[in-house]
Amino acid sequence: MKNTLLIHFVCVIFAASFTTINAQSMSHTLSAPVAKKLPKQLKKHNEIRIDDYYWLNDRENPEVIDYLNQENSYYDAMTAHTKDFQKQLFEEMKGRIKEDDQSVPYLYNGYYYITRYEKGQDYPIYSRKKGSLDAPEEILFNCNELAKGHTFFQLGGLSVSPDNRFASFGVDTVGRRIYTIKIKNLETNEILPDVIENATGGSVWANDNYTLFYTRQDKVTLRANQIFKHKLQTTSDQDVLVFEEKDETFNVSVGKEKSRKYIVIGSESTMTTEYRILNSETPDAEFKVFQPRVRGLEYSISHFGDSFYILTNKDKATNFKLMKTPENATEKKHWKEVIAQREDVLIEDIEIFSNYLVVEERSNGLNHIRIMPWSGEGEYYLPFGSETYNAYTTTNVDFDTDILRYSYQSMATPSSVIDFNMKTKEKEIKKEQAVLGGQFDKNNYVEERVWATAKDGIKVPISLVYRKDLKKDGSNPLLQYAYGSYGVTMEPYFSTTRLSLLDRGFIYAIAHIRGGEDLGRQWYEDGKLLNKKNTFTDFIDCSQFLIQEKYTSPAHLYAEGGSAGGLLMGAVVNMAPELYHGVIAQVPFVDVITTMLDDSIPLTTGEYDEWGNPNKKEYYDYMLSYSPYDNVKEQTYPNMFVSTGLHDSQVQYWEPAKWVAKLRTHKIGNTVLYLHTNMDAGHGGASGRFEAIKELAKEFAFLLDLEEIKK
Repeated sequence: MKNTLLIHFVCVIFAASFTTINAQSMSHTLSAPVAKKLPKQLKKHNEIRIDDYYWLNDRENPEVIDYLNQENSYYDAMTAHTKDFQKQLFEEMKGRIKEDDQSVPYLYNGYYYITRYEKGQDYPIYSRKKGSLDAPEEILFNCNELAKGHTFFQLGGLSVSPDNRFASFGVDTVGRRIYTIKIKNLETNEILPDVIENATGGSVWANDNYTLFYTRQDKVTLRANQIFKHKLQTTSDQDVLVFEEKDETFNVSVGKEKSRKYIVIGSESTMTTEYRILNSETPDAEFKVFQPRVRGLEYSISHFGDSFYILTNKDKATNFKLMKTPENATEKKHWKEVIAQREDVLIEDIEIFSNYLVVEERSNGLNHIRIMPWSGEGEYYLPFGSETYNAYTTTNVDFDTDILRYSYQSMATPSSVIDFNMKTKEKEIKKEQAVLGGQFDKNNYVEERVWATAKDGIKVPISLVYRKDLKKDGSNPLLQYAYGSYGVTMEPYFSTTRLSLLDRGFIYAIAHIRGGEDLGRQWYEDGKLLNKKNTFTDFIDCSQFLIQEKYTSPAHLYAEGGSAGGLLMGAVVNMAPELYHGVIAQVPFVDVITTMLDDSIPLTTGEYDEWGNPNKKEYYDYMLSYSPYDNVKEQTYPNMFVSTGLHDSQVQYWEPAKWVAKLRTHKIGNTVLYLHTNMDAGHGGASGRFEAIKELAKEFAFLLDLEEIKK
């Protein structure tokens, strides 16, 4: 799942009054919106919590919408003096992007597939060429045309039938990640009458070119819980339910093995997985359980030849090991070890070729690509010389090749797509990310990886990038980012938009705090459930280290996080507000207890193994001790910019709305507090590459304005 959560409902709201201000100055005379208090008692474990803003969860209530619009108007008025700067930042960031760009083509089933953009267009064009890159282009989907008339548009789950005649695809025009699946005849360009609603978007074809498997969601919780089988040119009410996941802590998905021999249904919770397999040639047969679920047993499968390769934590292999089993004997008693578990190396993924096994590993916080010939001779690692970087395999759809395609980037090095010959060890850079404008030179920037000491003595890595002419005298503005949940590793990545901060004197830092898997699986375990507070204290300790080492100071230190990283922001501003001059909290998950007690909210039940189940007193008490909304208190808070989307399905809009409303009544002093709600988007923000940059320009203008940087 790897993201965050959600929340509830009831009634009414109130208002705001505005006075005129000089738009050229950051005025504090403008009255902020005041949400009406309607106290509601929330009872659990013989305890009562009072929630004054519980009613804000009714998006159908006109007064709720009015309040969100008032907050938006307040933000617009208070930041009116930055509007021209926002436009400048937008044009600057847009100007670095190669607008008429395209992906590196890859060959699949006789066609080269390409995703490209045209100048001035927001959305991608998906196309293909038969047999040769010199062949005529077939446009599969022009999303710019499909998006017309919609304020939000997302195409996902594109899947082409084995005979190359049909393409299934999902469309979301709201931003709530609820897709409608349709089918296109690629020979006639006709959209077939088949319409499948309330789906996750993805689907997979059986080898008969007639049968399509897809995933449906629960209409209330949006949990992916059912796999259906659809026959071409029939109505969806005739579709056959082939699997339903009854356990509310699990989500399901369906896909196809690289070998194309098996269709696979996956059931996954935070700490347990289970797969079902079906021969692609016999779509009307029954799926077979690969290995029945066992609490705490995680595994993933890759088919090759007459065997399956299994990446698993079986037998307490915390950092995972690789095993192998015959395709006709898949239960774990038949699994044989191929690569043993190692205490200091996390196995993240594998890629199988006819002559090579490629293993993606992580050690000491950095990823490595290991090339292992099946012959057993001449094993080696790809060499990466940077102090901090990100390298990973990309699109490798065929077994019968010696070419491995991977991507490489660092915080100062644009992303490259590289074809590497595993036999000759020669590499060809197929594409390097273009940075337009004529001013970028990676030699003007310094990358560092430093280590902060957490309060319990653990060393926490921090990736940094800044201009090399910068002096470490404590006067530099620094933006510190982190996520710290779900075992998600925050890679040191390159960003063209980030240059707008770096070139104005900012340092950018990624804190690789516990809760991610940056230093192995145990790093994740030590930042979840009853260890969750390590995530927050690690971030604070990283901030203190950066201050002590004169990278910055509390007057110039800024923090940013989104979703579960927004929870992080909410926790640290309660715990150590004095360290930060400003905070950006994107779609923040801040009302932990109330959300996790409401199993009607999307994703909640699947989160119990991440945060804990507050229906159990031990977890209730622990979560209550850090839940940002419940721990707001009278104190001076940093300047804060909070963003959300009205249609967010993962962290419901009312969490940040309630949080801001409560902060307004408790914060002391004259720091600014903004809530901006995108009334047309969901968890991922605005659709379209340029609309997303406009949202980023708002955030950058917020930071630069606080630093009194005007241009």
